[in-house]
Parts: sequence; structure tokens; C-alpha cells
Amino acid sequence: MQKDKGLIDSEWKALERHWQSLRGIRMRDLFARDPQRCERYSLSACGIDLDYSKNLIDEKAMRLLIDLARAAELSRWGDRLVRGEKVNTTEGRAVLHMALRNLGYRDYRHEGRDVMPAIRSVLSRMRTFSEDVRAGRWLGYTGQPIRDVVNIGIGGSSLGPKMVCEALRPYQRDDLRVHFVSNIDGAHLASTLQHLDPSTTLFVVASKTFTTQDTLTNAESARRWLLERLHNEEAVARHFVAVSTNTQAVRAFGIDAHNMFEFWDWVGGRYSLWSSIGLPIALAVGMDRFEELLAGAHDMDEHFVEAPPERNLPIVLALLGIWYLNFGGCDSHAVVPYYQHLEHLPAFLQQLDMESNGKRVTRDGRPVSYHTGPVIWGAVGTDAQHSFFQLLHQGTRLIPVDFILPLCSHYDLPGHHEKLVANCFAQAQALMRGRTEAEARAEMEAVGLDEARIRALLPHRAFPGNRPSNLLVFDRLTPRILGSLIALYEHKVFVQGIVWGVDSFDQWGVELGKQLAGHILQDFEDISCSPGVDCSTASLVRRYHLAECDGED
Repeated sequence: MQKDKGLIDSEWKALERHWQSLRGIRMRDLFARDPQRCERYSLSACGIDLDYSKNLIDEKAMRLLIDLARAAELSRWGDRLVRGEKVNTTEGRAVLHMALRNLGYRDYRHEGRDVMPAIRSVLSRMRTFSEDVRAGRWLGYTGQPIRDVVNIGIGGSSLGPKMVCEALRPYQRDDLRVHFVSNIDGAHLASTLQHLDPSTTLFVVASKTFTTQDTLTNAESARRWLLERLHNEEAVARHFVAVSTNTQAVRAFGIDAHNMFEFWDWVGGRYSLWSSIGLPIALAVGMDRFEELLAGAHDMDEHFVEAPPERNLPIVLALLGIWYLNFGGCDSHAVVPYYQHLEHLPAFLQQLDMESNGKRVTRDGRPVSYHTGPVIWGAVGTDAQHSFFQLLHQGTRLIPVDFILPLCSHYDLPGHHEKLVANCFAQAQALMRGRTEAEARAEMEAVGLDEARIRALLPHRAFPGNRPSNLLVFDRLTPRILGSLIALYEHKVFVQGIVWGVDSFDQWGVELGKQLAGHILQDFEDISCSPGVDCSTASLVRRYHLAECDGED
């Protein structure tokens, strides 16, 4: 909640009371009483339609939630974000990812300086480079054009571009393949390189500081792989480019500084796919479509800034999430895209949401007394239906679901897409309606089961429903629609962070493990129990040294 918690205590308590008053209400009854419920709880913007009628809400719940957002001064924080103020308070940084896709009139400044000329310069360089590679004008060391691009990065330097490239696979060419290596596990790099030709492979090393252990370890191994086959240090400059801010380290690696694409410390990693971190996207689908992606995000930015709260897609989604987490006790939220090429979206949203709002103290450092940041997870439908949907329907936990569905397919396979759409709609309906004992009994009687068998099966065949979901639909997943969809979730996370009073743009929690890994590596050969290394860890390191890793199984 807000820093001065007393300012919104009344709104919070009113929501707690209203949740209790709605607990016994069934959504199927709300639909029966109000034939216009779907229209009443639907929104459209930027080519995306949101049906949130299958939620345990009424007009009072939405009014109270909007009152909560106003009490948390959401409008003021939104203005600060757009003005480039240092809303990342713990790191003293501005947060200007909206400037990266600014195609309109807004003035984005950092410390008084217009950031748009530098952004446009990098976009221009990305266009020149990506077009040269895609046209076969950029040649490797042996004079051959590039056929494979390997992005080496981790976290925001991998998850976002990887998700977008896969989502836009129908827009890619067969003669230029894009791969992503993030895991420091050697299996990831080795299996990626196994079938590649070094003469036609380009590496994009994405690291803001060019010091990230996972990324640099993979980059150095890729460099060795290349030199063992091309036998000349000069080959590095033709097969490696960098996305970084550390010119000195990039040069030391052997990359020509002219082939370093800049981005800035006001670009958070999980918000960086719109920057030069998106270079693999431009290489995969072309710069025109990358700019369509930016345009879609800009559309959603303008909607978020201009639309009133009750008509604002990100605000409504954010408040529904707060409703379930803080008042309904739902500590988990599932994301289920009914589109195979969105298979990496749940993982991308895990980082976006859980790294942003997985915080236990407020911006001023005080412990929170309420939940922040739900567990985000999911998978594509219809696979998910045969995996975890049983728990969604009949488990003991209440888990809200976001269904995401393109109404048109890029692939003309008769019978496929209508079945996909039917499954998505049916699952949302089943979660909401459930099956009463009377309905279950009638179904079993219709197939001739005897009374004893019916009584035995009835507890298993009936289930309560009343499981909430949102349905986000659009005509077809284009670059522009994808940009709007991603920005929608970015702004949702921002809104929730403001209401909870946390800094959504730092991530101090990920640093401790990195530091301890460095300490363990430093003393790897002679590690023992000490104030810095517990006996369990020391024992595990000794066990590692005893492992028989040579030879065949």
C-alpha cells in the first residue's frame, strides 16, 4: 500500500468487507440476473478486447478498487513516470522505457536532456545493421553471408527478445535463424552450436555492463568455438556484435566498437526489449516489423496515460489482481495463451511481474503487512488443459487465469483453429459455471448409471465453479498487437507496485546469490565451514570434487 498507510486504510477495509459480502455469490447467478453483464464488464483498446465479466466482482467492487488506486496517488506516480523522474527510488534512476517506443509528441527527458535523439540514432543504426545482415551484405570472416544468429544474454537480455521472436515466427524467413543462449549450463551453448557453421554464424552479446558472469562465460566459450574453427583473431570482429554500455570491455573482447549498440541505465532489463536489446528481433523479422512492435506499445502507452481508470485496460487488470491477492487470498495467477507461438510469454511475464513486485518492504524501507507480487505461471492451451487445469477446476486453491487468444490463425489447417477457440471459450465458461450435483446426476442418469454408482461418483463429478478468469482476444497476433499486449502487462505491474507502495524497478534480491557464487568459486579448491560458507554448502562442494565426471556412463 501507499507509504502513509493510514491514508488508504479506509479503502482497504472497505474492500475487505466487500470481499466477505461477495464470497457466497455465484458468478453463474450474476450472469442469470444481468443479461448485459458481459457488455458491462468488457473493454477494448489498441486492438485488444478484454472480457472480465467472469470475475467475482460487481460495480461496488470496481468502484472501491478504483478508490484504492486514487488513494495510492496512482495518477501522480504515472505523471512522474512519464516526466522521467527517478521513480526507481532505491537506485536513484528514472524509468524511461516508454521513451524507447515514443512515436508521438511526448517529451521524454533524462536529467533535463531530451533522450529522443539518442534513441532515434540507435534505431537508425539497428536498421542499417539488420538490413545489411538480412540482405546478405554483412559477410563473415570467410566472405559468406550470415545464416544463424545466436543471442547470448540472460534475464531481460534474453527472455523478452526470445519471447517476441517466437511469437512472431510467422514473420520470419527460413534462411535466417535466431537462437538464444542464456543458461550458464554448458549444455545450452553446446547443443545450440552443435549444428551451426561458424562461417555463417553471428553472435549478439547482450550485457549492459559486459561483466555478467553467465553471459560472459557463454560469450568466451562461443569465441573459443569460433577461433578453433576459423583460426584468426580478426574473425571475432566479423562474427560478434555487442549490446552494451561498456565500450572498453567490448573492445577488449575483440568486438569493433562501431558494432556496439548502446542502451542506457534508465532502461531496466525486463523492460529493455524495446531498446537495442531487441536487435535479435530486428534481425529475425526486419526493422519495419520491429518498429510496428514499438508502435503497438506506444498505442498502449497512450491508452494508459489518457484513459480514465474505469476504462483503462492495465488499471482494470491490475486492480483485479489486487482484489484476488490481497482480499481473496489468491497467491498465484495463471497465464494461458491459446497460441503455440506465445509459449514463452508466461516465462517472460514471470520475470516482469515477480522481479518487479516480489518485494517485502515499501519504497521507504518499511516491512509490508500484506502480500505483494503473486506467483505467475502458465503454459499454452490446449496443452495446459491436459496438465494443470484439473487443479484449476477442482483443487483447493482459487487461482485466477488470464486466457489470451488470437481469433484468427496464421496457419490454414482445416479444423484446427476453431477447435482451439472452442476449447479456450469452454474452459473459461467451465471455470466460471462449474457443475452442480443436479447437473452431474442428470448426466450420469442419461447414460444409464445405476443409483449406487451415481452416489459414489457424485462428489467427484460435481465441482463448484466460481473460478475467475479474464479473456484477452484480438483478431491476429501481429507485431503491433504483440507490442500492445506486452505494454499492457508492463503497465499492469506498475499500477500494482504503486498501490502496494513498492519499488517495481529494482531487483536487489537477485544479487545475493550472484555474490555468494563468486565467493564459492574463489575458494572452490579449498572450501571449509566459515562465517561466509555454511557447513552444508562446504559439504556439497566437497561432494562436487568427488564426482566421477570423466568417462562414459
